[in-house]
Amino acid sequence: MTNEEAFARFEETREKMLKGGGDARIEAQHKRGKLTARERIGALLDEDSFSEQNTYVVPRSHDFGMDKKKFPGDGVVSGSGRINGRKVYLSSQDFTVLGGSLGEMHAIRIADAQIDALKTGSPFIQINDSGGARIQEGTLSLDGYAKIFRANTLSSGVIPQISIILGPCAGGAVYSPAITDFIMMVEKVSNMYITGPQVIKAVTGEEISQEDLGGARAHTFKSGNAHFRFKSEDECLAFTRRLLSYLPSNNKEKPPVSECTDPVDRPTPELKDLLPENQRKPYDIRSLINSAFDADSFIEVQADFAQNIVVGFAKLNGYTVGIMANQPKMMAAVLDINASDKAARFVRFCDSFNIPVVSLVDVPGFLPGTAQEHGGIIRHGAKLLFAIAEATVPKIALIVRKGYGGAFIAMASKNLGYDRVLAYPAAEIAVMGAEGAANIIFRKEIEAAEDPAAKRQEKIEEFKVQVMNPFIAAGYGYVDDVIDPAQTRKALWKSLEMYLGKEETRPVKKHGNMPL
Repeated sequence: MTNEEAFARFEETREKMLKGGGDARIEAQHKRGKLTARERIGALLDEDSFSEQNTYVVPRSHDFGMDKKKFPGDGVVSGSGRINGRKVYLSSQDFTVLGGSLGEMHAIRIADAQIDALKTGSPFIQINDSGGARIQEGTLSLDGYAKIFRANTLSSGVIPQISIILGPCAGGAVYSPAITDFIMMVEKVSNMYITGPQVIKAVTGEEISQEDLGGARAHTFKSGNAHFRFKSEDECLAFTRRLLSYLPSNNKEKPPVSECTDPVDRPTPELKDLLPENQRKPYDIRSLINSAFDADSFIEVQADFAQNIVVGFAKLNGYTVGIMANQPKMMAAVLDINASDKAARFVRFCDSFNIPVVSLVDVPGFLPGTAQEHGGIIRHGAKLLFAIAEATVPKIALIVRKGYGGAFIAMASKNLGYDRVLAYPAAEIAVMGAEGAANIIFRKEIEAAEDPAAKRQEKIEEFKVQVMNPFIAAGYGYVDDVIDPAQTRKALWKSLEMYLGKEETRPVKKHGNMPL
């Protein structure tokens, strides 16, 4: 073969590889409102930074007509590039090639990128758009998924892993995203489910659409499987770039510190008026977050799910922190099964990647009731206690209004492992609220009084003064400082600054046995 012939073969093969399933299938992808695998990579990465791996691999299977369906790249694009100048590895499934189905070589391309990300300490991003396992390749497909799941598991807590669902993700394919740190979904584009609507109808008789079963809203509001929901692919990919700017590349690094133009000693007088005089009246804890942390820096995680607790990332003087905050607007901010799971997983992510945790506390307790008890609130609540006690990153708590019972321990107890605990002057700390405590402690005295209602109110106030006010806890050393709400931002920064160099060891063990 002459050089001219070799170059012609190169151009022909390369053009076929770049076009995936061909012009007609690319057009069909666009008509669905979806980008192609390569267009997605182009939108996600810095310009001209992508280096592809295993570019020309083809399936080795010849059965069931596969000998006539050999597309270079085997339906996935994988390799490395840069986001805001920082190296990442990624894979992007190509729905135009055999519906993005996963076969042996397809899986090897993804797993190779995962392992290289692990070797180099770089984040891994997978873009899923696949009809599932390639049936023609049988156990080769199943073994391929196993390779990917194992690489996900080995990478967990070592490098950040992000799954972007931009099409179908069904059957066994869903378990890889489930192991990763964050799942992104786009409304009316993304779908995740173990069994689809047709199988469900055949087995149970239940009729449900793909969107209602496994769409973005189903997984952000109901199941909690997905962390972020978007209106478009472009919005999703742009957000992924922003999220990574808050995270380190691996567990040996600290998160990047950004330039801060918001003065760290900026007063927050608006927070003096945040708390209603009526202890039972709700307010939005996000108002405190937006006031105290760097302007426009808050990224809420799982905003739609378990809305009685708010978790997310923010900047404080340019430093990334993880925020865990009770939300009085929802369910009076009680901790229930879902809120405990949500907060525990978020804390563990922060601890894995050296992100300090700031807890904003206004919690009346764990949610009572038979549904919660029989649903395992003991086990689920213990996850949050376990996560906080296990974490070695700096942990700061601010008691905003109240902290009662076991929920207080989870959110703010120094003996559980919080390094520094602050409180507002009107904060209340106790085993339970004053009304319930008075009914128990002073029951006989109240019943014997000429005016039981007046006596009860008197004892409630007595209990608040003698037990609940923050200076009682401060006297025991359980609260480090009682602060003026107008100095919240400054106090949080000074507290974080105290512990930025913190190092703490744990007993040597293979791993703990978290109450899953």
